[in-house]
Amino acid sequence: MTQEKLIKDSMIRTHILLALALIALFVFIGLYIDEKNRVQETYRAEFITCLNNTSASIDSYLNAEGDLPLRYRQILSDYSSANSFAFLMMGLTEEQKIAVNKIHACLLKYPEQMQETERLKDFKKAVIDMSQNLDKGFDEAADVADSVNKKGF
Repeated sequence: MTQEKLIKDSMIRTHILLALALIALFVFIGLYIDEKNRVQETYRAEFITCLNNTSASIDSYLNAEGDLPLRYRQILSDYSSANSFAFLMMGLTEEQKIAVNKIHACLLKYPEQMQETERLKDFKKAVIDMSQNLDKGFDEAADVADSVNKKGF
């Protein structure tokens, strides 16, 4: 009788510990999902901030009379940050990420072509539309990247 009572008590304790472990598991899963969403919101906010900084840098470049290489490097720096955040974000499609990366590659590889006034204005329009979360902004960025002569001048 004593052994049966010990086994019965042991099974009750095991079931209680199992229930507590399951509750703790669900709590940690919920906390993980909440933190993941919070981090994604931070990435999105930083992405938009970098795009806004890129737009301001383009304005600075277009309105400047001197030190254009420095201003172009500022555009490149701001957009490089946006490109990095784009690949951390889960809310963008692969096509959108590719469009962001294509324009970044053009900024790096073809600075002479990207510094043309008309192309910079188109790029600025694309950046503004992307910062407003419009799909057409990513299409415009891909169009700007496609307009660059990849074989040089």
